[in-house]
Amino acid sequence: MILERIRNGIIDENPTFIQVVGMCPVLAVTTTASNAIGMGLATTAVLTCSNVVISLIRKLIPDEVRIPCYVVVIASFVTVVQFLLEGFLPALNNALGIFIPLIVVNCIILARAEAYANKHGALESCFDGIGMGLGFTAALLIIGCVRELLGAGALFGQTVLPEAFPRTVVMILPPGAFLTLGFLMAGLGVLKNKISKGRG
Repeated sequence: MILERIRNGIIDENPTFIQVVGMCPVLAVTTTASNAIGMGLATTAVLTCSNVVISLIRKLIPDEVRIPCYVVVIASFVTVVQFLLEGFLPALNNALGIFIPLIVVNCIILARAEAYANKHGALESCFDGIGMGLGFTAALLIIGCVRELLGAGALFGQTVLPEAFPRTVVMILPPGAFLTLGFLMAGLGVLKNKISKGRG
């Protein structure tokens, strides 16, 4: 059950590549691999904690006000995460900027609260949150690595490509986010089709 929930979030129902939700941070903060992994892990922490709490209190929440209650729970954890980032990783907090508070309205977190945590126990909801969060983090990291490598010739701020290698500056600009996401989704689609045909 645990492995199934984690695999589901990373592969079968990946929030970015399969469900295509939570696109604002995917496109905005993946200019570097460091920003991508920071945003992914912050979202994972909020998603996991809010899933557990919502699962525990789901029977106490009237149906009429469940969405506002979910938002209050999620906002509480986002505030904690933001304070921790401000205190211990101020440079990352400044780089991510407004996108940390916007985790409150991230489609992934609200969707998992409504579709999964509201209907399952705390343990299952915890691992569902971890799986979805890791899937989101992996997607952001892949996109961030591609953009930083092609746009700046670096990974995690360290230069890895020689100066002779041409920098494609558009990759670290907004259009580069769309291009990277599109090519990666197309590549994953082709790979998925080949695997399906191989099994058939």
